Amino acid sequence: MEKDARITRKFKQRSWNEVKSNDAWSIFKILGEFVEGYERMSQIGPCVSIFGSARTKPDNPYYKEARDIANKLVSKGYGVITGGGPGIMEAANQGARDGGGTSVGLNIKLPFEQTSNPYIDADKNINFDYFFVRKVMFIKYSQGFIVMPGGFGTLDELFEALTLIQTDKIGRFPIILVGKSFWAGLIDWIRAVLLEREMNVNPDDMYLFVLVDNADEAVEEIDKFYSQYLLKPNF
Repeated sequence: MEKDARITRKFKQRSWNEVKSNDAWSIFKILGEFVEGYERMSQIGPCVSIFGSARTKPDNPYYKEARDIANKLVSKGYGVITGGGPGIMEAANQGARDGGGTSVGLNIKLPFEQTSNPYIDADKNINFDYFFVRKVMFIKYSQGFIVMPGGFGTLDELFEALTLIQTDKIGRFPIILVGKSFWAGLIDWIRAVLLEREMNVNPDDMYLFVLVDNADEAVEEIDKFYSQYLLKPNF
């Protein structure tokens, strides 16, 4: 009740005209984030984004897996992009740094959890206020998504990419889910409910992603996809 009262007071204190005025001015801040993101990301070369939970600890097997994947990717000539924070993101940036490759962090300002990890290249640590601007950078400048176990944020990034590819809003790129025991339940539900029972997805949509269990398989899927194309940035 106390919280509801505080929220009510907050809205009473602001006039509707003030809200509209702030909305209009926020356009310039959004534009600034896009401009900075495009200018800095356009220089990075071919990269693969690695997603996963910020809460994953260094003693978790998936932390080591993410580090290994990143290390193997840079040995193949790819850079690595993460959300710039702790957990899986830190592991991936560490793997890229250890391998001498490009290590990019697209950090989001949050009231908790998110501070830049120390393994991002100094000139490639970019901060965002807006999730949607940040997600555009992931999509536009990634040659593939490797998705480790994570929470709502990880699922959001995964399903946004699948939706954009499914609707032909972007060209197809490899999406690899790492951890069969983690992802199996979700994939079974998609197949049993969305596909077979409700027919809410097309059977071909099930081929938009690949499920693997280790670093070698993940990197092999990226290589396999681009063996048919001339590798180049996504713009």
